[in-house]
Amino acid sequence: MQIAVPEVMDINSEPESIKEMYGVKPGEESFANNCLLARKMVEEGVRFVQLYDWGWDTHGTNHNTSVDLGLRNKCREIDRPITALLLDLKQRGLLDETLIVWGGEFGRTPMQETREGKTNKFKGRDHHGDAFTMWMAGGGIKKGALHGATDEIGFSGVEGRVSVHDIQATILHLLGFDHEQFTYDYQGRPFRLTDVAGNVIQEILA
Repeated sequence: MQIAVPEVMDINSEPESIKEMYGVKPGEESFANNCLLARKMVEEGVRFVQLYDWGWDTHGTNHNTSVDLGLRNKCREIDRPITALLLDLKQRGLLDETLIVWGGEFGRTPMQETREGKTNKFKGRDHHGDAFTMWMAGGGIKKGALHGATDEIGFSGVEGRVSVHDIQATILHLLGFDHEQFTYDYQGRPFRLTDVAGNVIQEILA
């Protein structure tokens, strides 16, 4: 690591065309810089890379957490570098063996959030556990596949509902692991990471 890390962390050495594709700003903190660093790490053989991006808790308590203003700005910040990461991995022959998982902690309500019986000054949505969207790419995922659907207002899942255990089982499967073998004994019975309900989501596999 002492030999490889300095070069991997140096995005200034990247061609100008790559910097432009990601929209990086060397010397500044940005999600674009992190996406480019992620590609460099994958290229170097790092097996697991996590990118964390703060600012998606769109309750509408202020400008930055509003759906119509803050959320739009957040999407503008990530769309270009994420697209660049996928294209860059693909052009280097790395996407087929790299699984990209994009998601958050939970879904959001489809209706305006209010607090203490008062309408927020900015448009916002509360935490929601009945409908949630995430996407995956590369690493054995079927291209262009959609799985599941909500009702007409996006409140509840009505087709293809899966649990977090199913998602975990699917990710482990794509990484080459049998999730049913990940068990440990606790209070007299075997537990597994994906619980008793976890199943691989076969419909999204290539």
